[in-house]
Amino acid sequence: MQEKAENTTVIRNALLINEESMRKPDVMIAGDRIAGIFPPGKAPSGAGTKMIESSGLWLMPGIIDDHVHFREPGLTHKADIASESAAAAAGGVTSFMEMPNTLPQTISISEWEGKNRLAAEKSVINYSFYIGATDSNIDELRMADPSLVPAFKLFMGASTGNMLVSDSSTLEAIFRLRKIPVACHCEDEKIIKANIAAYREEYGVTIDPAFHPLIRSREAAIASSETAVGLARHGGARLHLLHLSTAEETQLLTPGADPSAKQITGEACVHHLWFDDSSYASKGNLVKWNPPVRSAADREALLSAVRKGLIDVIATDHAPHTLEEKSAPYFKAPSGGPTVQHSLVMMLELCHRGELNPELVVRKMCHNPALLFGITDRGFVREGYKADLVLVDPAAPWTVNKGNILYKCGWSPLEGTTFRSSVITVFANGVPVFEEGGLTGRRAPEMLRFKR
Repeated sequence: MQEKAENTTVIRNALLINEESMRKPDVMIAGDRIAGIFPPGKAPSGAGTKMIESSGLWLMPGIIDDHVHFREPGLTHKADIASESAAAAAGGVTSFMEMPNTLPQTISISEWEGKNRLAAEKSVINYSFYIGATDSNIDELRMADPSLVPAFKLFMGASTGNMLVSDSSTLEAIFRLRKIPVACHCEDEKIIKANIAAYREEYGVTIDPAFHPLIRSREAAIASSETAVGLARHGGARLHLLHLSTAEETQLLTPGADPSAKQITGEACVHHLWFDDSSYASKGNLVKWNPPVRSAADREALLSAVRKGLIDVIATDHAPHTLEEKSAPYFKAPSGGPTVQHSLVMMLELCHRGELNPELVVRKMCHNPALLFGITDRGFVREGYKADLVLVDPAAPWTVNKGNILYKCGWSPLEGTTFRSSVITVFANGVPVFEEGGLTGRRAPEMLRFKR
């Protein structure tokens, strides 16, 4: 059963990072909402008010991750909604948008409704689900409710089952459905297939994972992204380019502080901002993603695009597989890895290194997802908004190991990495779902709503 929030809570003396500023107000939670933001020490403190002394901590809105794969239904040996939403909560994520490549695939309204029922029963945090586009489900897409569906997921590269839209007339029809954005995985299938054939002929079935960014080449990503942008401009759709991986793709984007004012927006994933192709030598298939982790120059270009306002959102593409699956030879090992528990501390670590700053991280992981998708009453610390909040200690080092990984798959490509920041407390709709460094066992899931 979903938990109810305590009556009144006041967070005091934390450094609030919100809307490009840092200050130390009192933030009051009443029920599931932010009841007020007061000058330091000025929040009402009547009988029954819980005071949280937070000196030395940072307070920010809950992370909104617009790109996760929680594997339920059908693939629950890898992950499920309960396990991965709990891991997300431990990482400061209070809302997620989940992708359609489960079994069955989320390509109809009835399957989408089924996922929402599962999340209402199992999720720890707020949830939303994409509907996948295929060559044959345009009527289902037309029936989707713009206030409840974040976007249509379009694969223009290899994917699970039949979610590879290749028919040109269907593509054009999808981009004419302007009521809901199109979120696109862009890799050109013809280029990839030709590369696979060439590398198989030269190397056989035994191939080093370091060839992954050559097989799923930058040309495949760039050509597909250019095609998607052309279709969106022709059809008038809003297009969100997922997990950009090359310097060239960032040139398809335009700068701007407010992604809701853009027709074409872009996402960078934490693994593309953290790893580069030197990581294949030590981690092999553990860092095999689609599209691939590429060169150090591409990583820096993506970070630069984040700083310049070209890339609008930072997300995870959290995609767990079992360690046994990832240990298979290159061609058999699936692409994807688990990151949702670690995404915030990864980006705060880049702040410690001087590559990003905390205000920018909050903008890209909290504010901009809310603006881009039009999420109602979330993504900011504002009076009247939902009390989705995260307290972080920026000076509490910890090291990722098997004992503190919460993913059902039980592993992380970050094992052995020490982070200088720790998530301390997480509120979802006013309910503390993670507190003093541990899950509370409480749940507060709500379906995300979109102002469209």
